[in-house]
Amino acid sequence: MPKDKKVELFLDSGAFSAWTQNIKINVDDYISFIKEHEDVIDVYANLDVIDSPKKTWENQMIMERAGLNPLPVYHTPFESPKWLQRYLNQGYDYIALGGMAGGIISKKQIIKQLDFVFSNLLCNEKGIPLVKVHGFGLTALDIMLRYPWYSVDSTSWVITGRMGSVYIPRYKEGKWIYDENSWKIAVSNRSPNAKEAGKHIETLSPTEKRIALNYIHDKGYRLGKSEFKKVDQTHKLQDNERWAEKKPKSKTVKRELEIIIESGISNKYQLRDEMNIIYFLDLEKSMPEWPWVFKMKGQNGLF
Repeated sequence: MPKDKKVELFLDSGAFSAWTQNIKINVDDYISFIKEHEDVIDVYANLDVIDSPKKTWENQMIMERAGLNPLPVYHTPFESPKWLQRYLNQGYDYIALGGMAGGIISKKQIIKQLDFVFSNLLCNEKGIPLVKVHGFGLTALDIMLRYPWYSVDSTSWVITGRMGSVYIPRYKEGKWIYDENSWKIAVSNRSPNAKEAGKHIETLSPTEKRIALNYIHDKGYRLGKSEFKKVDQTHKLQDNERWAEKKPKSKTVKRELEIIIESGISNKYQLRDEMNIIYFLDLEKSMPEWPWVFKMKGQNGLF
């Protein structure tokens, strides 16, 4: 491992994205990529095939014969529990559950199926996890807190920041609370929600805005400030300027310019990304230490 490495890297094969775009990933190419970068990758998942548990299993065997140790993947919504049981019988101690991202099935269905696999296969009679479990595409707080995950991943923190919003925890009795659903507040000065009551930081109630700003400042960030004006399209951008709209079709139409007076989360997506990363790191610190007991509530699953 490189001496200057500061983070642990978990490599996803990209199978879900490929599946949604009808793209095929070659298992030999995936193996070559892992071997080329194995010194910086800590964990890598099997090249799963979402609509074929048999092919997913075959890829697991292919990668292992190539000298790799990929994380097995079981697609909770689509596959018989026998495939998960097969991985457990083979002695794998770290297994990924997929198929829950992208709104393919409802949250209610996800919970019913996860209740089944955690209560019947992944935990003992006392609710203690038998193996480490990773959740692909999963940051819904209620699902994260319901099950004893060892790890989870999602791109929602990136999408949220790029869409102009940040996560802010609830505030009670002088403390930030992470075991309740957070606020997702639009802060971008170019957000379409900027004029809707309660949808943007500038349209929150005075109390809500004060709490949101306190959190932003507590984490070392500022809201920031920009000015906007229309200029000729021939205008040459300065260091603190950027175009605020697409180039008009007509060359004679003026184009809106954003002048950044003070950098902050309202005008820098990079800062929103940082804040959202900090939110999830703080959420992780607030969660029980793994392994913790799973206590099922509600129905026992679909299978």
